Formats: sequence, structure tokens, C-alpha cells
Amino acid sequence: SIGSAVAEQGYPPRIEWRAQGVDQEVERATGVLRRDLGTPRVFAFANPKGGVHKTTATVLAAATVGSVRGRGVLAWDDNELRGTLGLRAGSARHARTIRHLISELAQIEILEGATLLDRLDDFLRHASDGSYDVLAGEESPRFAQRLDQFTVRRVLELLRRTHDVVCVDTGNNVESPNWRTVMQAADQLVVTTVPREDAAFSADWMLDLLHEEGMSELADNAITLISCPTPGRSALQDDLERHFATRTRGVAVVPYDPALETGSSIEYHQLQPETRQAWLRAAAMMVEPFAR
Repeated sequence: SIGSAVAEQGYPPRIEWRAQGVDQEVERATGVLRRDLGTPRVFAFANPKGGVHKTTATVLAAATVGSVRGRGVLAWDDNELRGTLGLRAGSARHARTIRHLISELAQIEILEGATLLDRLDDFLRHASDGSYDVLAGEESPRFAQRLDQFTVRRVLELLRRTHDVVCVDTGNNVESPNWRTVMQAADQLVVTTVPREDAAFSADWMLDLLHEEGMSELADNAITLISCPTPGRSALQDDLERHFATRTRGVAVVPYDPALETGSSIEYHQLQPETRQAWLRAAAMMVEPFAR
């Protein structure tokens, strides 16, 4: 069975959060997020459908993990079609993006230690509370951000040298070498969706594609993240939770939060306590297979 095969590979077939007090759940999740991860880890947030909270999920996962670990966490906007992560996360100290980093990549990747950190920092933005860094995607409509597989590998290798957790917003183009290279490099896939049929269908199709492309282990060990874009519970939500529990390692649900409604800057500290608790649980589910 998939469950037993997954367990043999060192992944729990499903993470069960037993009924317990909220404080105990938060303490448990926080403990998981604090633990050593063995090696730097890449978390890919993916769904070919737009408008399914990929960017929001990437930012809030980085913010949640960073708020616990304190440092070493980065969110990368790898959206080829003018992503908004750099605009919604971090303080825009400058207008430099992945395009500027790539133009100097050969000079930067030969550096080491504090010199490397200082030089890379010229291209990063930072969360207002300093909990995570941001590598912005190209924000000018005059430039397309179509990275070849070799460049993507070099960027990921660089980021793994400087950060413990790299959260990647993968964009919508599953046909691009860029998207596939991130999938191949990812330690953990996070399938982002909202309780709508079109979004769930797109997520399902993507999982099928990964199986066809020889990435069954990544798909089976994925976490499905259902984000609620409106108050109240969707009639579809129970069905989606049951369905994706059969397709992925675990399902996490994060509630609607008015602080996220405007589409403007995402500030972790402005979220409702219930939202932050849900994100702690979700992030711990993502990280737990690697926690030592």
C-alpha cells in the first residue's frame, strides 16, 4: 500500500493531531519547528491554478517557521509571470530581484561564510520582524523571468548554503523547466488549494502529473493545505479533506483571516490567534518528517 511504502521511506503515512488543549498543540508544533532538520530543506508550494493562495501560503509558512526558529528562513518568489510575493512580504529596501541576483550569480556563488551572507543580503528583503528573508521575483512587466534548469539549480544550491528552510512559490507554469526543476529539488511539496472545485481539480491533476513524471514519492508525501478565503465553512470542505487525505500524507486547514483580505502586505503578527495556531500546526506537519 502507499501508506506502508511511505512509512518504509521514513515518512509517517499521516500525521494525527490528537484532541488536546490548544496550548499543548501549540507547544508540540513549536517543538517540532525548533528541531534540527538534518540538512537545509526546500519546501515547494504548488498548484497550477492561480488564485489558490500559493503566495500567501509561501509567505505565511516562512513567517511561521521563522517566528519559531528566529533565522535561516527564506521565501523565494519563483513565479515566471510577475509574481507578487516580493510586494506582499518583507520591506522593500531596494528594487533588486532574482534578475539582479542572476546577473551576479557567478561572482556570488564562489564566496563563503560571512562574505557570502553579506553579499547575498544585498539582493534580499526582510520581514518587518526579521523572522525571514525574501528573494523577490521579477516585478517589472518588461522582463520575463524564465529561468533554465541549470540556473534554478544554482540558485537553490546557493540558498541552501545560507538558509535552513527555503519556501518556494512555484507559479503556475507546470510545463516550464523552472517549475519541474524546483519539484525535483524539493524535499517537501505543499499542495495549496481553496475549497472550490476548479482549484481542487487542478491540484488533483498536478498530483497525477507528478506520478507520471516519476515523482510519485514527492506527491505521496505532500501536505495538502486548504486555505479558507471567506468566513464560514464551505460545503465542499469535508469532501476535499477526505479526498486529499487519500492522495497526500496529510491535510491542513487554515481559516479565513480579515488581515489577509486586502491582498496587501502580509504581516504575521496581525493575524488572529486562531490563524497563527493553525499555521503552527500546518508548518509542523510540513517539517515533521525531517525534524531530528
